[in-house]
Amino acid sequence: MNGRPDNAQPVAEPGTGPVAKGDPVPRVDARAKLTGAARYAAEHAAPDLVHGVVVNSAIARGRITALHLDDALAVPGVLEILSHRNRPRMRKLDLFYKDMTAPAGSPFKPFHSDRILYSGQPIALVLAETFEAARYAASLVRVDADAEPHETRLLSHLQRAHQPSRLKAGFSPPPKEKGNAQAAFDAAAVKVDSQYHAGVEHHNPMEMHATTVLRGEDGHLTIHDKTQGPQNCRWLVSHVFGLSRHQVTVKNAFVGGAFGSGLRPQYNLVLAVMAALRLKRSVRVVLTRQQMFTFGHRPETWQRVRLAADAHGHLRSVMHEAIAETSRLEDYAEVVVNWSGQLYACDNVKLDYRLVGLDHYSPIDMRAPGAAHGMHALEVAMDELAHALQMDPLALRLKNFAERDGATGLPYSTKALKACYEQGAARFGWAGRPLAPRSLRQGDELIGWGMATGQWDAMQMFARAHAELRADGSLIVSSAASDIGTGTYTVMAQIAAAAMGLPMERVLFRLGDSTLPVAPVEGGSSHVATVGSAVEGVCEKLQKTLLRFAHALPDSPFAKARFKDLRFRGGAMEWMDADTGAVRASTPLPALLAAAEVDRVEERYLMLPNLLRQKRYTRATHSAVFCEVRVDEALGVARVTRIVSAVAAGRIMNARLAASQVTGGVVWGISQALHEETHTDHRLGRFMNHNLSEYHVAANADIHDIDVIFVEEDDRIVSPRLGAKGVGEIGIVSVAAAVSNAIFHATGRRLRSTPMTPDKIMAPGPDWAAGDSAVGIPLVPR
Repeated sequence: MNGRPDNAQPVAEPGTGPVAKGDPVPRVDARAKLTGAARYAAEHAAPDLVHGVVVNSAIARGRITALHLDDALAVPGVLEILSHRNRPRMRKLDLFYKDMTAPAGSPFKPFHSDRILYSGQPIALVLAETFEAARYAASLVRVDADAEPHETRLLSHLQRAHQPSRLKAGFSPPPKEKGNAQAAFDAAAVKVDSQYHAGVEHHNPMEMHATTVLRGEDGHLTIHDKTQGPQNCRWLVSHVFGLSRHQVTVKNAFVGGAFGSGLRPQYNLVLAVMAALRLKRSVRVVLTRQQMFTFGHRPETWQRVRLAADAHGHLRSVMHEAIAETSRLEDYAEVVVNWSGQLYACDNVKLDYRLVGLDHYSPIDMRAPGAAHGMHALEVAMDELAHALQMDPLALRLKNFAERDGATGLPYSTKALKACYEQGAARFGWAGRPLAPRSLRQGDELIGWGMATGQWDAMQMFARAHAELRADGSLIVSSAASDIGTGTYTVMAQIAAAAMGLPMERVLFRLGDSTLPVAPVEGGSSHVATVGSAVEGVCEKLQKTLLRFAHALPDSPFAKARFKDLRFRGGAMEWMDADTGAVRASTPLPALLAAAEVDRVEERYLMLPNLLRQKRYTRATHSAVFCEVRVDEALGVARVTRIVSAVAAGRIMNARLAASQVTGGVVWGISQALHEETHTDHRLGRFMNHNLSEYHVAANADIHDIDVIFVEEDDRIVSPRLGAKGVGEIGIVSVAAAVSNAIFHATGRRLRSTPMTPDKIMAPGPDWAAGDSAVGIPLVPR
């Protein structure tokens, strides 16, 4: 790596120099992205590239009776139209379609039969020499179908909710009841009983889902896919089409956002491979923005939270139940209610979580899945309880602070939540908050202050890493990780550079290739603790190899050096005096390779979590979110003008990128609170606002001051090598709750359904309208 490599190989800018863990190093992939050198899934070319455009179903349930293709096939440049009638050979068993993150049930199989299972289902793929021809021909495809009755309204079918299967990675069913929650609730002095509703949300990353399959002369398929796990996609393709793993390589060097939409391989991948095998040519399939609404989403969820306390604010009962949608095919499940049994100290807790199968595509993980809904309901209920008690909301949380996990009794590996409360409140000025709602006003706007607590799992999985130290002093580290915009390229190179004492620009981290050493799908805020620990581990193996080289030097000055007394800095290995800290010997790393007569040193490392030790603790990240809103009651407009988010996430590997992650999560939390919802026309069973003009997200004008604080924490249970936890999810958790609580403090009006749009803020009466329900309480949100 003499000089600067190709911009598509992200390395730090020349002159970056030595770095330490925690330094705010800029993104190493910034130049490639800003100059266009970074190529995304739909930007890889081939001389014989075929373009595919998907045709989607217009009904929600039924059977295809005829496909009228003559007009489409007559378009110049159209090569073929694939459907269930002429697809290439594919395996049929559910097992072959289960990717590494699939929930229990029967995965959706594109073009498997004439059955239509949801509105938007792909039913044909038009293949042409140009994208324009394929798109025009797709508009000419006509479909005859026998429609059958469909069900897409969650709130009308709560009575048939069922217990979910446990067979989904990351899902834990609610624990058994602790104590007697109903009796304690009935006997308590102060209680709240509230319902919550959250509509469907769609991910909508900037880069739409796309797959480019480049077919080699030998039939090898190099697949560029928008995914959060290239090995997961390779696994699926190999199994569905009966291909050897050596016949398929999946790459995702650059990903323009995903937020969970790329955890599972989407149907564009299967269709593109299907077409490449059929035509024996390279194929690209790109979904439109509208088609981004035809696969997974954050599920619509109904919740009921009942809290009870004594007159002094000690919790006596916590009851939290949730019912969410899933598809008819799979039991997509999330951890929604479990947080209510963990976060606060209470002797009587009852939790319940169930699913309703509807005629939708299976939901899929979206940033902080489960917690974004479950923590929202809990934290709004806690604010409501604080108001009933005439107690400061922060004081109520501190009074019921849980030193141990309330559900299991296990200690937390680390829990610096009290420091989050203290530092966040001080930065925000919470001590000046008046207790009564409607106490603050400026001009036509009411001002409110709200707060909420956040919690998310701190996970570590297993991963491998490969490192190659070259004679010129450059280092290449590799793992099949992904970077969906979170900064993986940068942080992994930074960890390696800090470990080996090399200038940052001399380190390249390679990722996004299924042929690289195994890494998990990037999700759940686990990449730093997992892949980062593997990088640290493989660098330690390199260090030990270099020490062996030093021991072998003639008249070696390192002859008596012990590994624990070594330090790597400035591109050299130093032997430090254990007593004085002085340097006893030093040699440049290239000199060690030269003396050993090798042009490179390679090491591999397998990072396995210490599960026996980790199971003795509850591992979580925590946050305290403080929010200021201004509400114009006449217009129903709420503006979030200030947010302070104090986060405890172990050791922070890169202060700049971690703060960026939390800031992005806060922006999305504001969007969840005030803007985002996908609306369904239940007569058609179809999502209606499937575009970015009608699916509202927070824009620049909606975002004001966001202040991120990282409290000091070092968790050697979650990641013994680094002390780090993840920060990707925790940024969004409970932001919407803090906004809701601030709106109540401003207006005295309690909003329990998201998004909290102007019509809800202005509407008289409660946030819920009367309606029939299986449990005898109102269910239908305005």
